[in-house]
Amino acid sequence: MPEPYDVITMGRIGVDLYPLEVATPLARVETFGKFLGGSPANVAVAASRLGRRTAVITRTGRDPFGDYLRHELERFGVDPRWATAVAAYPTPVAFCEIFPPDDFPLYFYRRPKAPDLEIHAPDLDLDAVRDARIFWMTGTGLSAEPSRTATLAALAARTDSRSDHRTGPGRTAVEGRTATVFDLDWRPMFWDGGDDSAEAPVRYREALAHATVAVGNVEECAVATGEREPYAAARALLAAGVELAVVKQGPKGVLALHRDGTAADCPPLPVEVVNGLGAGDAFGGALCHGLLAGWPLDRIVRYANAAGAIVASRLACSSAMPFGDEVEQALAAGTATAVPPDPSAPARTAPRRPGAGA
Repeated sequence: MPEPYDVITMGRIGVDLYPLEVATPLARVETFGKFLGGSPANVAVAASRLGRRTAVITRTGRDPFGDYLRHELERFGVDPRWATAVAAYPTPVAFCEIFPPDDFPLYFYRRPKAPDLEIHAPDLDLDAVRDARIFWMTGTGLSAEPSRTATLAALAARTDSRSDHRTGPGRTAVEGRTATVFDLDWRPMFWDGGDDSAEAPVRYREALAHATVAVGNVEECAVATGEREPYAAARALLAAGVELAVVKQGPKGVLALHRDGTAADCPPLPVEVVNGLGAGDAFGGALCHGLLAGWPLDRIVRYANAAGAIVASRLACSSAMPFGDEVEQALAAGTATAVPPDPSAPARTAPRRPGAGA
């Protein structure tokens, strides 16, 4: 029997075209860098950088950009076997503008439909999804069919095999199982009705019933629960069925509440922001790493905060994801700005943690 993956993510992928000119309107930018993008893909890269065996379930166009994304996944140590091509739609592209410290407009080109929304339930390897130590899905995957049905089928496979006995933060009694994570990932432009979508809260509640961990910022938590105050939102997520609620508050840090009463309210790590995009994905990959390691909740959140801050101090997303020694360096220094980007990082291979799988 194949060894289970540490982390399988599912959902959005695309090409990020980021300007190499900071504080310049997109209309005047002349040079761009091309990067692997899409939150679930970035989370898989982030966890791989920390030594975890990862894969992503997604779809690209049958075009050169799709070939590029599969190559990049493999180069970053993410298994691309379930990143399949669909002929009907082009690979998505996203542009951003970079105005530090807190203005990073995103422009998604996912018309007429993104291939990653063409994931079909019968094509899923449900055994691999069921056996993965962590399964990570996103709100965007619930925004359209057939992705919605496929995402819920993957969640149901996890739920059907889950014991009711709980053994710690995000952990169930199923041997080797650690967490089923719902990244709330609210992107109103992907939903009919946008910010006023009546369907999104319904679909979010449906997914929360299957998840053991929910992660989102205040706005995303409001879509899922109707609550914006961080503690109220975290309690509402727990009431919706998860064991661990993680509320990201930007410059105010991160709040995490566990059903067993454990709590962590951690301030952010100081950082000179270059590009805030991708910081949440680095946080997610590090969160997975900490859950897999069985760390105390406070340590998990502090470590994930540091990983996110490092990416915020760099230009790109996927290629900016930190290695474990970089995160430890930032924690020791008390600032992410002190950790310079490693120009060899995209080709560098992280050592696998004991028990992580080779």
